[in-house]
Amino acid sequence: MENIVNLTITEIHKLLTDKELSAVELTKAFLDYIDRIDPTIRAFITVTENTALAQAEEIDRAIAQGKKIGLLSGVPMALKDNLCTAGVKTTCCSKMLENWVSPYSATVVEKLQEAGAIMLGKLNMDEFAMGSSTENSKFFTTKNPWDTSRVPGGSSGGPTAAVAAGEAIYTLGSDTGGSIRQPASFCGVVGLKPTYGRVSRYGLIAFASSLDQIGPITKNVRDCAIVLKAISGFDPYDSTSVDIEVPDYEKALTGEVNGLRIGIPKEYFEIGISKEITEKVLKAVELLEDLGAVCEEMSLPHTEYALPAYYVIAPAEASSNLARFDGVSYGYRDENAEDVISMYKNSRGEGLGPEVKRRIMLGTYALSSGYYDAYYLKAQKVRTLIKQDFDKAFEKFDAFITPTTPSIAFKAGDKVEDPLAMYKSDLFTVPSNMAGIPAISVPCGFAEGMPVGLQIIAKPFAEETLLRIAYAYENCRGTEVLLPDLEVN
Repeated sequence: MENIVNLTITEIHKLLTDKELSAVELTKAFLDYIDRIDPTIRAFITVTENTALAQAEEIDRAIAQGKKIGLLSGVPMALKDNLCTAGVKTTCCSKMLENWVSPYSATVVEKLQEAGAIMLGKLNMDEFAMGSSTENSKFFTTKNPWDTSRVPGGSSGGPTAAVAAGEAIYTLGSDTGGSIRQPASFCGVVGLKPTYGRVSRYGLIAFASSLDQIGPITKNVRDCAIVLKAISGFDPYDSTSVDIEVPDYEKALTGEVNGLRIGIPKEYFEIGISKEITEKVLKAVELLEDLGAVCEEMSLPHTEYALPAYYVIAPAEASSNLARFDGVSYGYRDENAEDVISMYKNSRGEGLGPEVKRRIMLGTYALSSGYYDAYYLKAQKVRTLIKQDFDKAFEKFDAFITPTTPSIAFKAGDKVEDPLAMYKSDLFTVPSNMAGIPAISVPCGFAEGMPVGLQIIAKPFAEETLLRIAYAYENCRGTEVLLPDLEVN
């Protein structure tokens, strides 16, 4: 089956339950494909071949015994390398954790294991999830499968490139300021950031704890709904987890949007956005109007302040969270230090990369005596204003549509020397993290031969609305999975 890597979750499930293919055969096909394609794409940090085959054998035994298997049983997937996985290296793509093996698994990992998922391995990312291109990985830069001279985005560049290249049916990423949606847009796949508190963060190595969320990256909207259902739910190990019923998201995929009120925030079309991207997104809006949605231009007036406020709050939280990486209990330690103070300094100086150091220093400065009120406190007040903008707008609208990114995927190396230009990649994704609300990126065409992403934003815990609109648009656009034509040896 030559095109097996292009299949979706539901297609794989049918093959397995009809016994046209065994889980072991399927897993071996993916492992062989990774072996052939990943030297070009470079999505994987660790391939867990033995674990994957053992899990596949278990699924085949269950099928042979006549047991009913779930939709995710036997489906090959992979994880961003900041999700703890028992017995497997979890590096955060940093020298600090290069050889660290987690003694436990994140809650989302356990949920997928219970659902029968086949874990193919761990995926590349910007170090400690700080970046927009995977160029901050300690190991290497992942390539965009549509054009290997371009970046896949970040920080979940490995997970999105893996799905776009067919190296995994789906993956999990984390999103602090757009780290699922921005690379999903760059790579032409579906990426969803859930409401803050919808999915447990236990076992996610923290970047900024009030902003981080784990979410699915998939080939289409239905797969996204299936994975989101599997990983959502209350977790007593996460104090920010919300005890609220998890809907059956697949039931939201009706294709109906008639009467839904969708706002088009004018601010997202005014700030440094490519003309072609604007055209693609507005064409998508027209398609939704043809389906009966009521779309109207509106304003979210504090949008322009989201990015600067984010780059105060996120580094401040990072400077606190990353204080634990000191060379004492685990992680990299300088063996030549003369005393404990030099051991701290040398271990952190050698174990952390330049972007991580930059954000730690920015965050520490913002929290320091005399500057806390001027920077951190003011940024938190701005965050409140951004949330109030959304709350007020949601009194009239069910959802909003924006571009996911202001540009297509850029060339590797183009923005490495200009951190501010790199930060602007998250211009349209940061506000929903600041407000804690759900957002999804779905492919909406191409500009200069590269994918363009459409972002849909909804009310807190209204992932059903996101998926409903995204599915209706996907159906109207055409349900065929769009994947790059990769040449492999």
